[in-house]
Amino acid sequence: MSGNLRIASVNVNGIRAAARKGMGPWLEKAHVDVLTLQEVRGDASHLATALPGWHVVGDEALAKGRAGVAIATREPVAATRIELGDDTLDSAGRWIEADVAVGDTALTVVSAYVFTGENGTDKQVAKYAFLDAMETRMLHLGELAVITGDLNVGHRELDIRNWRGNRKKAGFLPRERAYFDRFTGPAGGTVTAVDGSTGAGLGWVDVGRRWAGEVDGPYTWWSNRGQAFDNDTGWRIDYHLATPALAARVTGYRVDRAASWDTRWSDHAPVVADYAIG
Repeated sequence: MSGNLRIASVNVNGIRAAARKGMGPWLEKAHVDVLTLQEVRGDASHLATALPGWHVVGDEALAKGRAGVAIATREPVAATRIELGDDTLDSAGRWIEADVAVGDTALTVVSAYVFTGENGTDKQVAKYAFLDAMETRMLHLGELAVITGDLNVGHRELDIRNWRGNRKKAGFLPRERAYFDRFTGPAGGTVTAVDGSTGAGLGWVDVGRRWAGEVDGPYTWWSNRGQAFDNDTGWRIDYHLATPALAARVTGYRVDRAASWDTRWSDHAPVVADYAIG
């Protein structure tokens, strides 16, 4: 691989179902070099069947049929890592890093699937623990790195159509959003987050927001209830978070929203970005 590197990320909501519903035809047209997947809900054999000819690395969840992350590439990756945090953190099936070589340039691509959470429950405690570990890991990913995936947080009011009705729900809680304030705050600077807390900014770039500007969305997930998709009542919870050096190389970004509800092959839309590498 050399020149322009196209990275796409999507929560497939089950790799077997996505393949059955039309992921293959989309992939043929998308001209993707690196594909990161979340909520795979399958094993290596299912990924191989769905992605013939690709080199695939993945990490399964401990419970079958749950979570699962993977990274598919045109060429073999140099190295992979799945460790996140200490032994008390359940990150199985939720975090995988791959070192990708593009000519003489190497970058790290992450596929991440953050817990959905549930306000006031142990599920939310687990989500905060994961985000804590992610924040720490971001300090060590190198100069050229991108975290892609379903991060299950709408950072700003622009990222959720019905933000007023979700202020006390997981996915838009002030404490969750505060992590993203720090992720994208000035590197080394003191960030006062939306929940009133202060912390050090990491300087990473939300590629989707930088590219789209101050507009609603573009959303990446829609509930299956009601007419959410048809009315574009969505959430932008799927990201490319890039280091400043890699974000400076972005040449394109898009959300591949399906033409209609009945042509979707997942409840999430692929998020696609182009990076000038090599």
